[in-house]
Amino acid sequence: MKWLDALLGRTRAAQPNLDALFALPSAALTLEAATGLKPTGLGSVAFRAAEGGAFAEVEHDALELLGERVERSTDAYGYTWLLVRRDPGELSDLVTELHAVNSSLESAGFGPSLLCSLVSFAGADGRRLAVVYLYKRGTFYPFAPMAGQRRDNALELQARGVLAGELPVEEDLGRWFPVWGAPGL
Repeated sequence: MKWLDALLGRTRAAQPNLDALFALPSAALTLEAATGLKPTGLGSVAFRAAEGGAFAEVEHDALELLGERVERSTDAYGYTWLLVRRDPGELSDLVTELHAVNSSLESAGFGPSLLCSLVSFAGADGRRLAVVYLYKRGTFYPFAPMAGQRRDNALELQARGVLAGELPVEEDLGRWFPVWGAPGL
């Protein structure tokens, strides 16, 4: 069937690969060496909350699993954010917890509700960067916010070049949507 899809110009949708999150600790070392940006110990998962007891139970279990290290909030677009706090040196543990939240929602059938996950980085010079995982695309992209809802495009492109060998980076720059005010950023 693949040859027929190719002949007719159809493409398959990208598939999420939550295990790609586990490449973040290694990529963080490369990012730090190239840019000086270090993990802040903050990471978030964004999803559209669903109605019903099944979703409430999965969300409750995720909050209970993370305990005092998690904060729940809702943004202006109606997305729920779970902000996880860890010591900056515990990036592997942070990624494992973000993976657990994503996996819990996915295995309960709420994968389509997942928007993104992000891990934040900061430099001694005040620069900030989030490495954002797009669930529906299975790819990562850098987001570098600046004051006044501006983006540090140069830093984003530099980070893309650094991360390209470590993570599946989103090729379509139009999908690098800003996550202004994301918890942890």
